[in-house]
Amino acid sequence: MTNLKRYFTLYAALWKNSVTREMSFKGNFILWIIVELLWFGLQLCFVSVLFSQTESIGSWTKWQMVLLVGASNFIQQLYQAFFLTNCTNLSELVRTGKMDFLLLLPVNTRFLVSLRVVDLGAFVNALFAVCVMVFAAIKLNLHPTVGQVAGFATLCAAGILIHYSLMFILATICFWTVRAQGIVWGYYNLFNIARMPDEAFRGAFKAVFTFALPVLLVSNVPTRVLADKIYSPKVWLLLLAVGAAWAVIAEWFWRISIRRYTSASS
Repeated sequence: MTNLKRYFTLYAALWKNSVTREMSFKGNFILWIIVELLWFGLQLCFVSVLFSQTESIGSWTKWQMVLLVGASNFIQQLYQAFFLTNCTNLSELVRTGKMDFLLLLPVNTRFLVSLRVVDLGAFVNALFAVCVMVFAAIKLNLHPTVGQVAGFATLCAAGILIHYSLMFILATICFWTVRAQGIVWGYYNLFNIARMPDEAFRGAFKAVFTFALPVLLVSNVPTRVLADKIYSPKVWLLLLAVGAAWAVIAEWFWRISIRRYTSASS
């Protein structure tokens, strides 16, 4: 408990530093919120254009897909708030030798590498995603139970864990190549696939983005819980199992990668 309290205090200090940094550049903070909202709006416009030509995609109706886009954006923004900046900055820590200072601190290095910076603007955008989900639920006349909401939250957490684990693995490639931002951002761009219904894909493409790079699984399963489209608990278990598996692999890969670090001066 003492150790847990110590890490909680440390994380609170990291939050304080993030707030101070964001408030030092208020214009940039507000601008990025606006940019993200405009991109979110374009995704919703895409849904509107798509359903002007068809009534459904598989078994997904227009407002169910709006719910999916909202859930996908919600998961993406929460991931961005906690982990994105930290994963993309790992290359710079290695290239500049700043990793030396983190390794010397009496605290778990992966904890610092993964959670040093918090993107506060992403929380604002996540709130807008929740508003879109609520509006879509009203249009669908959905009345989620407490269990469904809890299940949705749990599955979203599992999805964020999957995204973090995969992107962290890609980021640690920098211990071999020094720079790995291109690979990390390449995976981040795949998040756009998550806003599409899994029924829109077939064959190898669907298999890859359901199991190997499970961006479809991460967004579709939580949305199906809210939309009453899950008929078997196996899908829940699949997402949770994939999340646990990638978390273990990420820790293993981190331990192998950190042994490659020789500092910028050597």
